[in-house]
Amino acid sequence: MSTIIAARFELQEDASRAVEALVAAGYPRERISSFFVNPAGQHDRFALGGDRDKSPGAEDTDRGAAAGVAAGATAGAAAGLAAAPVAGPLGPALGGLVGGHVGGLVGSLGATDEQSAPRRAAGMLVAVQVGDQQAEQKALDCLRSLHPEDIERAQGEIRAGDWDDFDPLAAPTWIQPPVS
Repeated sequence: MSTIIAARFELQEDASRAVEALVAAGYPRERISSFFVNPAGQHDRFALGGDRDKSPGAEDTDRGAAAGVAAGATAGAAAGLAAAPVAGPLGPALGGLVGGHVGGLVGSLGATDEQSAPRRAAGMLVAVQVGDQQAEQKALDCLRSLHPEDIERAQGEIRAGDWDDFDPLAAPTWIQPPVS
């Protein structure tokens, strides 16, 4: 694996200028890759679309829903039992059903983990594989002079102009974070 420096640009013409500038700075064209990164959720990794089989942070929602159903059904049945003189014999059953439903919703929401990992924004990505610290600094200076939206450092291989092992879902390691 080699170090890759990548900069994101809004416009394709800016990305083309970046590629030209890197070539002019002495980087071999076959070690430079330029491509469009789709917005998060639109990388079509699954037949039905999307990036992941299950949303990040939703791994524990099944357990949360089950715990919520149990607690809600118990509380609802108790409330229904207390209301039995007014609601009749169906009070505990209806209370348990309503309580279980509401408890399941609350439990699954409570088990959802807020994901705060940085995400790569959509845009034209220009990446260059660098060999050492000096080549990395030269690439950074070249790309910064073109005012990209952000710059990141990654590990990978660029062969014949293709970043073969690029993962759009991997959290980027920012050198110059995006301006929000």
